[in-house]
Amino acid sequence: MRWQRTSTQQLTADPEAVWSVVGDPRRWPEWCATTHSVKLDGEPRSGGSGSFLPAAGWARELHRRTAPPLRLVTVAAPRTLVLEQPNPGGVMRVEWSLTPVDRGGTLLSQRVRVTGPLTAPVVLGVARALADGWPEQVARLATLVVPTSTGLLKVVVAGGSGTLGRALASDLMARGHEVVVLTRRADAALPYRQVQWDGVRQGPWTSELADPERTAVVNLAGRLVDTRPTPANVADLRESRVRPTQALVEASRALERPLARWVQGSTTAIWSDAGEARVTEATPLPTGPAALPQMTGVAAPWEAAAHGAATDHLVVLRTSIVMQSGSPAFDRLAGLTRAGLGGRVASGRQWFSWIHIEDWLTLVRAALGLDRQVTVPAGVVVGAAPEPVRNAELMASLRRHLRRPTSPPTPELLVRLGSIPLRTDPALGLTGRHCTSDVLRDAGFTFAHPTLDGALDDLLH
Repeated sequence: MRWQRTSTQQLTADPEAVWSVVGDPRRWPEWCATTHSVKLDGEPRSGGSGSFLPAAGWARELHRRTAPPLRLVTVAAPRTLVLEQPNPGGVMRVEWSLTPVDRGGTLLSQRVRVTGPLTAPVVLGVARALADGWPEQVARLATLVVPTSTGLLKVVVAGGSGTLGRALASDLMARGHEVVVLTRRADAALPYRQVQWDGVRQGPWTSELADPERTAVVNLAGRLVDTRPTPANVADLRESRVRPTQALVEASRALERPLARWVQGSTTAIWSDAGEARVTEATPLPTGPAALPQMTGVAAPWEAAAHGAATDHLVVLRTSIVMQSGSPAFDRLAGLTRAGLGGRVASGRQWFSWIHIEDWLTLVRAALGLDRQVTVPAGVVVGAAPEPVRNAELMASLRRHLRRPTSPPTPELLVRLGSIPLRTDPALGLTGRHCTSDVLRDAGFTFAHPTLDGALDDLLH
């Protein structure tokens, strides 16, 4: 068996500074919360040895009793560090590569690979946590190696405790920007600054906007949509987005000067079920029965609540499904496929619009004015890759990348019945939209992952 994940992040620090931490395995626990300790038999060198303990309690105790010594395969300053932790019949290999980038900075890559008959428990106990915890790891690393600068942007992220918000906060921190996450409940395990708010009332949190000319807002606040579409749940979905947005707008209008930037979260589900229509920024919203209350009925008021925000540049980012390891949507798709339920849903002809997490982060940075190559204009922007696929193609691609055989289709009736005990919305699987962006095409935005196969290859290997 074999399992592998690769993650990358650009940091605003030269390779020597990054290597001063990454190149010494003994410092791994300083920036990786899933690592309890690393001890070496001497200084770091190729061919050296030592011991490694994971942070998870049961895995740590098992590892302490049974694991052979850690091996330092390659130590090549300031470019490459490769560690191997043997296990019976296999090995877990962790490799970090540092590459200089233009205008100063380092592209840091982490590859985690597990082989052997014990791949599954090693992934469960150690490797998956290393891969999924990558955003928080690079944020902690940034606090150690990235120089602070008051000249960079301060970004206040509402809804920053979700998978997208955490990825964005970590990406911006790694690039030297100040990040503040507004949250109802602070999490001490997260490496960025968190400020409490209730998402409704003005309070001490508004002081984070006190320097508006160098401050931006990214508003991602809102409850997960994976819930039964009852009137009460739909109202909760809507209010969990509208009320925080209104609070942010009210705070911005009390400032003496407008905020530098505002990225307003939204979703391509605002078009409900678009059928065979080719949807772009210019496509009108559905009305009447075609406007599903849990889709258009939630997203349209969310966008409307941002009207009147005091900012010089407001981008309404209608994001499609984000392909991101660790996100609820992607993990559910992959999990169903692994379990042998990777057949098409209903007819399989419904369109699936998507975007890779790397491209989404690049798009948000561009909307914040942080990309020298691309200018994203104010207004509505569709966050979707240029090649949507149908549901049948999506499921076939997942089966191919996860090496699963052909699966029988899931009839529409079964989807609707199964959604009841799962407490989910059948429309999430039965509806679709073919969404692409004319705005990004005209702006010259380049997708790192324009095709689904390329995106899945990057995420699943």
